[in-house]
Amino acid sequence: MSALADTQAPDALVKSVTDDVVTIVRQDKAIQSGDTRKAVELVETRVLPNFDFAHMTRLAVGKDWKQATPEQKTALTQEFKTLLVRTYSNALTQYKNQQIDYKPFKGKPEDTDVVVRTEVRQPGAKPVQLDYALERQGDAWKVYDVMVAGVSLVTNYRETFAQEVRNGGIDGLLKSLRDKH
Repeated sequence: MSALADTQAPDALVKSVTDDVVTIVRQDKAIQSGDTRKAVELVETRVLPNFDFAHMTRLAVGKDWKQATPEQKTALTQEFKTLLVRTYSNALTQYKNQQIDYKPFKGKPEDTDVVVRTEVRQPGAKPVQLDYALERQGDAWKVYDVMVAGVSLVTNYRETFAQEVRNGGIDGLLKSLRDKH
């Protein structure tokens, strides 16, 4: 019981990680000027530990996951992680003092799968909804999907990945992911 009581609530986790990353980006002139290496380092140290890339990759690959060998599953997870790190890092280098509003959290203590809703606001632009799907894993919460303006990152990749598998099998998908580096 006490282990669960010590667990950081999912909304508090998203807020603390986001606030931490935003504070660093606001102070780091290199990231602001487009230094993706520094942005990648920030993502790898502060963001990645809170994501479940195996779960994300399984969802993105969809039904084709079953045909992958254990080695291919490991490689797919690593390649998808690399792709997402690059995407997130590039987004950080574009950060220009947007404000992040955290919507009221509607989860219950017994929930094991929740969505934490946020909104990114920038002067002169329409706010963008940015939501995080999290799953309880033991005594921690892990993000397994991100929805931007209502569009799931995982679902967004599923059709592309399915097409790659149809064209060249799991190895074709792996090659396609590696080619994006």
